[in-house]
Amino acid sequence: MRSAEVLEQLDAAAEEFLFPDLGHGYYYAVDARLHGYRDAGQWALIVETVGYSPRAGNLIDVLHVFGDCLTSGEPGYGNGDFHERVDNWNQIEDPDEPETYRGGPVVVRGRTIAVAAEPGEDLVNVLRQLVPRHREVLLADEGELRRRIPVDLPEVLRLDQWNHPDLVSGLRPSESETFHQIADVLATGDLSRYAPSLPPNTHWSNWPESGSL
Repeated sequence: MRSAEVLEQLDAAAEEFLFPDLGHGYYYAVDARLHGYRDAGQWALIVETVGYSPRAGNLIDVLHVFGDCLTSGEPGYGNGDFHERVDNWNQIEDPDEPETYRGGPVVVRGRTIAVAAEPGEDLVNVLRQLVPRHREVLLADEGELRRRIPVDLPEVLRLDQWNHPDLVSGLRPSESETFHQIADVLATGDLSRYAPSLPPNTHWSNWPESGSL
């Protein structure tokens, strides 16, 4: 297994718009997490991007799944990799003012969460209040993570923040310090290969163009 093989797959996904884009115009960025898996003969990488999609009418966790051992589907994402998180959407969005908070608690995967917000506020700002306190219920559980990778493949790396490439600028994953180092970890199993010098930028505030379309 070579790190170049990992990067080649990520670059190919970026060419097909299947690599995670934190500045995606159709999703207001809310949260993100990265998972790396490997053993001596195979690797997998999952990048979660949680975002509010006005078009879909929900807060959605998209799992971008890569690897040389996928148990179904192709690298990137498919329909089954989109996970809606809010159970009571019609109760929290104002029917007369789309993308506006109607009031009341937000029910996420069966959990009722009170928010410090007033009716009339932008819904995206209300949803961003769920992070970081309630981020675990927004992000994927083991069943969702293992849907397309081997259940026994060890997780060796988990990142809640990192420096993510801005795809709009033309930067490919293979040109990103972050993903170069992650590819080295996946290829060698040496966690010391991940030693970032760049500051993390995965917080939603670093992606002001997200959700702008």
